[in-house]
Amino acid sequence: MTKIAVMGHGVVGSGTVELFLRNRDMINRKNKLDLELGYILDIRDFPGLPYSDKFTKSIDDILNDDDVKIVAEVMGGLKYAYGFVKQCLEHGKSVVTSNKELVAEKGAELLKTAKEHGCNFLFEASTGGAIPIIRPLHRCLAGNDITAVAGILNGTTNFILTKMINENMQLDEALSLAQRLGYAEKDPTADIEGHDACRKICILSSLVFGRHVYPKWVYCEGITKITAEDVRYADAWGGAVKLIGFVKKLPDGKILPEVRPAFVCRANQLSYIDDVFNGIMVYGDGFDQVMFYGRGAGKFPTASAVLGDIIDAAKMKSTSVSQTWEDSADNSFIEDHLDAEISMYVRMDGAKREDIESIFNTPEFLSCENAPENEIAFITPKMQERLIDEKLGECGGNVLGRIMVLDL
Repeated sequence: MTKIAVMGHGVVGSGTVELFLRNRDMINRKNKLDLELGYILDIRDFPGLPYSDKFTKSIDDILNDDDVKIVAEVMGGLKYAYGFVKQCLEHGKSVVTSNKELVAEKGAELLKTAKEHGCNFLFEASTGGAIPIIRPLHRCLAGNDITAVAGILNGTTNFILTKMINENMQLDEALSLAQRLGYAEKDPTADIEGHDACRKICILSSLVFGRHVYPKWVYCEGITKITAEDVRYADAWGGAVKLIGFVKKLPDGKILPEVRPAFVCRANQLSYIDDVFNGIMVYGDGFDQVMFYGRGAGKFPTASAVLGDIIDAAKMKSTSVSQTWEDSADNSFIEDHLDAEISMYVRMDGAKREDIESIFNTPEFLSCENAPENEIAFITPKMQERLIDEKLGECGGNVLGRIMVLDL
C-alpha cells in the first residue's frame, strides 16, 4: 500500500480528495497500484466529512510516516508551501503541486532537491489546469526543436475580454460580472495585472529552454488599459484582443518571454478562445503548430491534473530526467522586450495623419464605426519597440491605446 497526503483543503485540495476517493478503485485497478489516502494537512477543522479522520494539523505526521510516498501540495503561495514541499522532498517523498507561484519562484531548487533524494517534483496542474501541457512538452514533443509557446493562460481575463468583445462592455463592468460569477477574486490584481499568466509562462519557458526564468525578469502588462474602443478596432482589423503569455527563441539564441495584451488575427486559433477557457499553442520544427485547449482552472479540472501527477509519481521508479531545468544566475539569456521587433496597434487623438504616415513610413490605418473625428488608429511597421515609442513621441497628440500585434 502507498499512502498519499494532501496539503491544503481549499477548492483544489477538496476537489483532489473527492476525485481520488470517487475513482480510487478504478485508478488502482487500471494502473495496477494500491493508493490510499493517508493524511490531509490543514489548520482548519472539517467535521462531518466522510474522511474527517484523515485530517492533521502537523506536517510531522506526513514526514514521519514511511508509507506516505506521494504528497499533493495545493495550499498555494510560498509562505508555508515552500518549506513543507522542500521537507517532503528531503524525506524522499515525491511532491505534486498546482502552485504556480511555487514552481515559478522555486522550481529549479525543488527539482534539484528531488533529484538529490531520488524522488519527483511534478507540476502539471500549475500552468493549464486540466489542460495537459507540461507532460507533452517534455515527452510527446521531446524530439522537436520547440521555437515558441504562446497562450491564453488566465481564464478570468479571457472572460472579461470576451464580454468586452461580444457585449461591448467596458473593463470595469466586465470585471464586476466576473466577480459576481465567482471567476474573479475580490482582489483581482493577480489576474488583471497579468501576474498569474506571468508565473505560468515562466514555468513553460523554463521547461522548454532548460534555464529557470524568474517572474521578475519577464515584461508583464495586464488588461487594465484595454478599452471597448480598442476591442472594436481589433474586430475591424480582423482579430481579437487577448491577454497572451508567450516565449520565443530568437535567432541569436536568446529567448523573449512576455505577458501582454495582443491583437490576435483570425488566422490564429487563439483568437477564437472565449470565456473562461484557456488555449496554448506550441510551435516546433517537426509538427509546425499544435494547440492544447480546455478549462484552465476550477475545482475538478485542476484536481484532475493533480491526480494525474499522483498516478504518474506512483508509477515512477526514479527521478524524471526530462521534467527539469537548471537554475539561472542572471538574465543575460533573456532579450530586453524594448529591443525586440514587433508591430503595434496605436490609437491617438490630436495627431495628424500625414505626420504619422511620414514618421512611421506606410503604417496600416484602421477605421471602425462611431470613432471620433479627431481619433486615428493604425498598425505600425515591424521595428524595435523602443523605436516605436520614440516615433510616437514625434507624432504629437495623445496615445489613447497601444497594444502589441502577435506575430510568432
